[in-house]
Amino acid sequence: MIDHLDHLVLTTRDLDACVDFYTRVLGMTRETFGAGRIALRFGNQKINLHLHGKEIDPKADVPTPGSLDLCFIATIPLAEVQGRLRAHGVAIVEGPVTRTGAVGPIRSVYVRDPDRNLVEIAVCG
Repeated sequence: MIDHLDHLVLTTRDLDACVDFYTRVLGMTRETFGAGRIALRFGNQKINLHLHGKEIDPKADVPTPGSLDLCFIATIPLAEVQGRLRAHGVAIVEGPVTRTGAVGPIRSVYVRDPDRNLVEIAVCG
């Protein structure tokens, strides 16, 4: 019945810091839609942003900044990912490590975004 993920919603305490991290560090694109809402686009997916305390209905039962654990597949080698993270002053909290992704083995590094969400960046294989 389900084919793919279209979008997810990330609740943030600081919209500017969140957008900066995902665009400057991870290379996503900021997009404005609807009545001034903000999303982060990558590939054929996006992350819609909600500002904590000003969430848009309907919303999660308990929207909480820092509660997500996300995994993104990179289009560049993991060594380049690590170099980009270091160049932006982003600390790697774990990795590189081997994990099991949705379609097979992945090699990953883990970082935290400004809201302390755990962000896994991986390459296939």
